[in-house]
Amino acid sequence: MEYGDALAYLDAHTSYEKTGRIDSPSLDPITRLCAAMGDPQHAAPVIHITGTNGKGSTSQMITRLLMEQGLKVGTYTSPHLERVNERFMIDGEPISDEAFAEQIAAVADLEGLVGVRPGYFEACTAAAFRWFADEAVDVAVIEVGLLGMWDATNVVDARVAVITNIGLDHTEFAGPTKAHVAREKAGIIKPTSTVIIGETDPEIVPIFLERPHETAWRRGEQFDVIDNELALGGRLVELRTPHADYPEVFVPLHGRHQADNAAVALAAVEAFFGGPLDGEVVNNGFAQVRMPGRFEVVGYQPLVILDGAHNPAGADVCADVFFTDFDPAGQRILVVGCLRSREPAEVLEALRADEFDLVVCCTAPSPRGTPGEIVAAAARSIGCDDVRVASTVADACDLALVDRTADDAVLITGSLYVVGAARPHLRTVLP
Repeated sequence: MEYGDALAYLDAHTSYEKTGRIDSPSLDPITRLCAAMGDPQHAAPVIHITGTNGKGSTSQMITRLLMEQGLKVGTYTSPHLERVNERFMIDGEPISDEAFAEQIAAVADLEGLVGVRPGYFEACTAAAFRWFADEAVDVAVIEVGLLGMWDATNVVDARVAVITNIGLDHTEFAGPTKAHVAREKAGIIKPTSTVIIGETDPEIVPIFLERPHETAWRRGEQFDVIDNELALGGRLVELRTPHADYPEVFVPLHGRHQADNAAVALAAVEAFFGGPLDGEVVNNGFAQVRMPGRFEVVGYQPLVILDGAHNPAGADVCADVFFTDFDPAGQRILVVGCLRSREPAEVLEALRADEFDLVVCCTAPSPRGTPGEIVAAAARSIGCDDVRVASTVADACDLALVDRTADDAVLITGSLYVVGAARPHLRTVLP
């Protein structure tokens, strides 16, 4: 199987029709696939991460801290921005096209033998487990794709189970309350897990503590953020864990929320090792963290920012960082597109779209993308004055950049599909 064949195989196993609540959820397909492979998901200890927002940042922070300790680290995340290879990494480097094709081919071969037709995510997940086992990683950092309980990644037995936070998202699958969402996410906790709980809502936290577990650490009790200051290029934070205090740690990501993610990540790695980390390890590990597409500054004069905020909670954080940390002096232009599973008006309100001078709406490049005209109608309904529609993400970016001055700022957001399409285009048009 060549790389193109592997992509075609995954495309053929994609289903956009599966919407609404899952009536008969099952881990049987992924369980049978993994069993046929010799259960590679058990080849290395696992740190398993779920949460409504912050999973990606937290996963990368954990990965870098583990790497700085000298471990060989496999990291599996989703979705990708530009290439599916981004989902599979060892020591921060994506899987090669050749290795990717080899692993997907192995899944494809088993499909007929086992009698299981995996979905896109199940196939990728099985391939990731197999690759990590083949490459003999020391630890696997596994990010949940959807919720937790019935996610394909939940065939692992997490040594450390991480919950970043809980918000209302994917309520077509779990809801209608945050408690319902939390119960689904709590499904990644195993009896032998140390649980790292970043959520602080007193009505939600007990849901995680009810699950059988070995130990539980709660943000605000066993670990916390002591100080959180704006710094050039990120945040300067002080973090506390059960084992130590870590002052003046630079986190090269934008937004106050990244300090919370850093505290969760540090606690998770301490729990994995069962003790404190050397201060130099912590500083060097965090300094290496990069998060493409998550409040990523890709241009200056005008300022151009990409952020994959795709739900109201994430959009609210995105707007806060944009208006508070950056506070652009010139015109403010919003490029936005979203998926049908989100209510456009809710996302736009959270983004404070009515505070932008121009809103350019586009269709997210996905079969599940909401038409740009519908996004535009939602923008007008919440009071946006200058609203325009572009046929593609690239056209939307070009329209947003017309006649910009050095003081202006362009924010491109609403979906990782939008951000993923904007990144390569902007590389060709920005200085």
